[in-house]
Amino acid sequence: MSGYPVGVFRRRSASADTDSHGESASPEAAETGRPRGYTPKKGVPTPKRREAETNPRRPVKAPETRKEAYQAYRERLDRQRGRGTATSKALRGVPQDEARYYRPADFGPARAFARDYVDSRRTASEFFLPFSILVILVLFFTPPGVQFGVAYGVWPLMMLTIIVEGVFTGRKVKRLAVERFPDDDLLRGIGMYAAMRQLQFRRLRLPKPKVKVGNRPELGGR
Repeated sequence: MSGYPVGVFRRRSASADTDSHGESASPEAAETGRPRGYTPKKGVPTPKRREAETNPRRPVKAPETRKEAYQAYRERLDRQRGRGTATSKALRGVPQDEARYYRPADFGPARAFARDYVDSRRTASEFFLPFSILVILVLFFTPPGVQFGVAYGVWPLMMLTIIVEGVFTGRKVKRLAVERFPDDDLLRGIGMYAAMRQLQFRRLRLPKPKVKVGNRPELGGR
């Protein structure tokens, strides 16, 4: 009768498995009596994940009673009042209808001085936006000769003027602000702050100008 050799589908015994594993084991494992890939234990047990984290995250516990919910509400309200008090101190002297225009970067006497310094002067930079619109119209609706003169003459001259004015104003404002307000926390970046405000059209500046053109900041400003 044709068929498979005896023992093909027969389950191998445990002793046979042990013998085969023993034969395939490395000589080092046989000598030490330890299985291959064995890693010796460390002197200190490995800590659990929760123990290893210095500041483990804890699930937020929802208030179970009305008293706990009211207490959580009062704590959140106190935190909001603390932030509101700091903001109100920074906005002291500002009209209530203009307070919404103030960002955290606008607080402080040094930033107020920078705004007043820029607002007290007329510069070519503040006409950058209307001038750009005029240049676009000229490039679309004028002869090629005029377009060439504007694109390669007037426009580069305007950009050079804006850069020179921005550098001059930024350095001047920074020097004066450091002299007058050495302890102000917002002195860093005040030169760029003044240069960027100078680029804006006067009617579009926020916060709104407080000084008229021609007035000195220390006399007409806040």
